[in-house]
Amino acid sequence: MQEAVKAILKHIGENPKREGLRDTPMRVRKSFEFLTQGYKQDPQQIIGKAIFREKCDHMIIVRDIEIYSLCEHHL
Repeated sequence: MQEAVKAILKHIGENPKREGLRDTPMRVRKSFEFLTQGYKQDPQQIIGKAIFREKCDHMIIVRDIEIYSLCEHHL
């Protein structure tokens, strides 16, 4: 991924070796790892025992679950 980010920087006319961009490929990789970490998580571990098999006709709220969204068109 870091090589791809360097290639993108070069393609848009930037110098990936310049001081302000040297660490950008690593930062981008870390950012994507953080934003997509949910794909590797087990929902049962996150939700725990918050799923009940009772008939219910009103809204149930589960709190304190972190959610991050990354749309593929922002890649």
